Amino acid sequence: MLGKLAKWLKILGFDVLFFPKAEDDDLLAIARRDKRTLLSRDHALLGRAKNVTKLLIESETWEDQVRQVLDHFALHAEARPYSRCVECNAALKPLPKSQAANLVTPFVLEHAETFAVCPTCSRVYWPGTHFSDMEAKLADILKKP
Repeated sequence: MLGKLAKWLKILGFDVLFFPKAEDDDLLAIARRDKRTLLSRDHALLGRAKNVTKLLIESETWEDQVRQVLDHFALHAEARPYSRCVECNAALKPLPKSQAANLVTPFVLEHAETFAVCPTCSRVYWPGTHFSDMEAKLADILKKP
């Protein structure tokens, strides 16, 4: 239910765990054990979340959901876009272009100047054709109200 929210929070550089098929008891246990904030649209789940920082996500659109989280927890200044892997959540490491040569296509190597790699899953990132659209979305989301 909050998959896009989780993805875009990761894109913004926040440490996010997302378990689309987890049981409520498991989510509560993880939140308590790891001292994580629980974000949900489920009133009943949040009602059971004692001793857990939590937020009821109100909107159905991911853009408004991200804005709500950033506003509620005053996180605008904490955003570090493109610093986490959207797949496994690990912090990305800079990857010199010379080392990217064996990991991306020749076209990408020719057109991209900067690269990053996930040290956990080895996924390689670069500012591709969709980058300007993402930048515009992030600029709009990160505007303070």
